Amino acid sequence: MKILVATSNRKKLRELMDILSPYGFELELPEETLEVEETGTTFLENAYLKARAYYQRYRLPTLAEDSGLVVPSLGGYPGIYSSRFHSIDFGGVEHGKDPDRANIKKLLRLMENVEDRRAYYYACVVLYIGDGGVFAEGRCEGAISREEKGSYGFGYDPVFIPEGYNKTMAELPPEEKNRISHRRRALTRLLEVLRWK
Repeated sequence: MKILVATSNRKKLRELMDILSPYGFELELPEETLEVEETGTTFLENAYLKARAYYQRYRLPTLAEDSGLVVPSLGGYPGIYSSRFHSIDFGGVEHGKDPDRANIKKLLRLMENVEDRRAYYYACVVLYIGDGGVFAEGRCEGAISREEKGSYGFGYDPVFIPEGYNKTMAELPPEEKNRISHRRRALTRLLEVLRWK
């Protein structure tokens, strides 16, 4: 089954391919990136907006996901603002050419004196087909480290320690990360909804 992935993030596409390819899905990137305004107040709403917009443009079954890091001691931030956390005025703005680095720098600064370092990665995936779609959610529990470690992955991986590990997500090889990730859990549930497994 050929599916369009509503993203321009090649690292995210690689992760999705690693997880879904064994089930016979053929994933492809769109010819051009659409500017979809993420006006939703939840991960589900934003994933749905992206999936619907790309489906309406290309008329192919479209997979979209919205994901991020949730830190309860920060009131749930970065949350749906995870990719642009550095630029929103929550405890100051961080500047830099690399958004991932700026996001991490801001997160560590805000948590410098915070004892409760619990956090979780959250993902919501939407497969839009025709006049509607199906969705599924996944979580990966963990905590925020006090310093960056590791070179794998992307986003907040260098400071996220998955539950049951003493390494950050960025210190885990891709195949291990993909086995425990929030995306894997969301996609596994999606396959169950579709009765693909």
